[in-house]
Amino acid sequence: MNDLSPDTLAVRAGLARSGFEETAEALYLTSGFVYATAEEAEAAFKGDVDRYVYSRYGNPTVAVFEERLRALEGAEACMATGSGMGAVFTALAALLGNGDRVVAARGLFGSCFVILDEILPRWGVETVFVDGPDLDQWRQALSQPTTAVFFETPSNPMQELVDIAAVCELAHAAGAQVVVDNVFGTPVFSRPLDLGADIVVYSATKHIDGQGRVLGGAILGPADYIDGPVQNLIRHTGPSMSPFNAWVLVKGLETMRLRVEQQARSALVVAEALQAHPAVRTVWYPFLASHPQYDLARRQMSGGGTVVTFELDGGKAEAFALMNALQLVDISNNLGDSKSLITHPATTTHRRMGEEARLAIGITDGVLRISVGLEDAEDLVADITRALGQRLR
Repeated sequence: MNDLSPDTLAVRAGLARSGFEETAEALYLTSGFVYATAEEAEAAFKGDVDRYVYSRYGNPTVAVFEERLRALEGAEACMATGSGMGAVFTALAALLGNGDRVVAARGLFGSCFVILDEILPRWGVETVFVDGPDLDQWRQALSQPTTAVFFETPSNPMQELVDIAAVCELAHAAGAQVVVDNVFGTPVFSRPLDLGADIVVYSATKHIDGQGRVLGGAILGPADYIDGPVQNLIRHTGPSMSPFNAWVLVKGLETMRLRVEQQARSALVVAEALQAHPAVRTVWYPFLASHPQYDLARRQMSGGGTVVTFELDGGKAEAFALMNALQLVDISNNLGDSKSLITHPATTTHRRMGEEARLAIGITDGVLRISVGLEDAEDLVADITRALGQRLR
């Protein structure tokens, strides 16, 4: 089925109808499964027969989601998790142990930073941070043996890009496997595996659901990695995806491209309007010609994404005043939703990083992140423009 187009795979891949021949995918809300005989149960747990034994280990509805996303991504294998952070942590923990070394881009989502800066070092993992866009820093950090490389591209929220192909080449020469968080890139606009990455992780909560309903995550990569250490961790530590969430996400995949492409078109309109506004200091959006890595964005992405980041001069007070003046855009820490959402990263999603780490990647108190939804773009621009005019009243 992998020779079919992405639009067809998004609707058809992994489809497994029950004996009732239902149109929509079946939802198997069950914690466990039964066996005809004690011998059958023993054989299942020995691995002599391929069957479902417990929904923490695997579930038919979850399997449909995993296979559909695997086919879309062009990966050898996929395993779903209960959240995006479950995917990030499991992907890294499946690679790293005491004495290992990981090199990561400094520009990360707050919880990803906590995993690399606080949690993994407690287990004897050395973390080295570099500035993601700086190939010289990658080259220096990867001049010695390394187990794993991790980065987001574009980064959350500052829209820094990493040259995927160049960093993968350096990483592989150092013996590392490359893990890419592709949430901002989306499965629609960015294909890290095609550029040399080994593993891709997603928060399926974002664009895959994209409608504010459920949590989910996914890890995609080589079969021996997914079916080996990743499966072992998920089965025995429990960050499994629920069947209901998997069913919602399967339906989300069917409309993902239509939603995300429309959101990206509107995001560019919003970015251009913000860039032209005298109250806005800087705008970061990969497909704006003013973006410092615009050429790289055009080379490795087919669209600019759904998120626009910008900075106001007046710091936290002015940022909060703008957020409070908005009528159409909701205040939230989420992104990738069908409703437009605005976030103040310094006090929410990236608060745990601390001021020094935030400033190192450009997150000042005046930085705001807008996740552009499916509303009319001109309505969004009108709301933002009006709020910018009212922000200090």
